[in-house]
Amino acid sequence: MSASNVAGSKWAAGQIPSQAGRTALITGANSGIGYRAALELARHGAHVLLGCRNYEKGQAALDRLLRETPGASAELVELDMASLASIRGFAAAFAARGIALDLLINNAGVMALPKRELTADGFERQFGTNHLGHFALTGLLMPQLLAAPAPRVVTVASLAHRNGKIDFNNLQSERSYKPWDAYGESKLANILFANELNRLAVAAHSKLLSMPVHPGVSVTNIIANGPGSNGPKAMVLKLLAPVIMQPDAAGALPTLYAATSPEARGGEYIGPDGFMEMKGSPVVVKPKPHALDQAVGQRLWTVSEELTGVMYPPLS
Repeated sequence: MSASNVAGSKWAAGQIPSQAGRTALITGANSGIGYRAALELARHGAHVLLGCRNYEKGQAALDRLLRETPGASAELVELDMASLASIRGFAAAFAARGIALDLLINNAGVMALPKRELTADGFERQFGTNHLGHFALTGLLMPQLLAAPAPRVVTVASLAHRNGKIDFNNLQSERSYKPWDAYGESKLANILFANELNRLAVAAHSKLLSMPVHPGVSVTNIIANGPGSNGPKAMVLKLLAPVIMQPDAAGALPTLYAATSPEARGGEYIGPDGFMEMKGSPVVVKPKPHALDQAVGQRLWTVSEELTGVMYPPLS
């Protein structure tokens, strides 16, 4: 499907239907797109769990949200997407609540780390955080998602998937590490995962919807926490920021559309409608063909199960 306005007109946060009665978990919700998504969902009545690695930053974000939206229903949960122990601990604690999870937004991420770093489980940090952590979290929360009447999983990818490559012989950048190549691989993995989850849901006649999205080029902390101001690509981003970048509130719109719009369909890829999809209003866009390779997606799924030890239950 070519890019076209998903709702026939420019979609905005004001079109979010009531989220009353829904419970939403957003990873990396302390800043940027994650925070903006949390704010709007809470503003429209959802009970929002802000999944944050750093407790102090998370508490500051929760305090800010409650100031901006008095009376909102929100809470902070400690969740480190670079730690399978943290992910398993959270999933077990949430399951013990005995409630359904209506919406999971896989948003947390790290970008173009200058040097190869490892997660607590020995994964390359970008692949481990951006993909494997969310693969594990989604699988462990699947019973709670399937207990909801209309569950959705939204996974935040990136334009960087265009230059990504899934190299199963160098999946963790063991042989060679290039910051932007590793980031592109992790974002390509996000789309392949979201699409494979949706394919499995359709095959199982499941009520679950899975959608990948991307924010265009948005002003968030991920740049400062990754490439920072060093390197040619970071310098180009900095120089072109006023022209090509949009505020994080606008960058969150594709996520919010996929999470809430009655018109959203599983497997659709949502991004901005502007020049080269860098900014604008959310529309259905096309990822690069290699992001739609079902065989690679299935193999990545199997490898992800092996690496994380998380096996998904039946989706029906």
